[in-house]
Amino acid sequence: MAKKSKSPKKVRIGVVDTMFARYDMGAAARDELAQCPGYGETFTVVAKTVPGFKDLAVAAKNLIEKDGCSIVITLGMPGSAPIDKQCAHEAAQGIMQAQLLTSTPILEVFVHEDESDDPKVLASVFENRSRKHARNAYWMLFEPEQLSRRAGMGVRQGFDDAGPLALD
Repeated sequence: MAKKSKSPKKVRIGVVDTMFARYDMGAAARDELAQCPGYGETFTVVAKTVPGFKDLAVAAKNLIEKDGCSIVITLGMPGSAPIDKQCAHEAAQGIMQAQLLTSTPILEVFVHEDESDDPKVLASVFENRSRKHARNAYWMLFEPEQLSRRAGMGVRQGFDDAGPLALD
């Protein structure tokens, strides 16, 4: 009797978003990942939603340790008040600690409410930053040369690229 060969295990990419954000960042990230080569065959997406950005670190850590994710994208929106900025800093520290504890990349994707007063511009920043970081996560796992090609080029997520330094 011939042994059946096991199909290769699919890589899992985690996406954690929040209810507090004023834009559905998770949907943008998941849609971007769904457009990447190998979606559904080589990798799948595991999504979670938490109340706010201070809850992202534990959710990301759980996606890694309990759901087997190889990378996690955390998406949140700090408000514009000074306390929100302080809490965002602490949330970022938690995300960095979760990366260190799990030895797994966790991309922090924050859009601060005061990055623009224009709702259309802010929506564009949410969309752009969420999608570009989702693509970065994909590249980190499957096409790291894409990142290397862009090293030193002033690539930004959210607004226009800054470009490399002009050394005239």
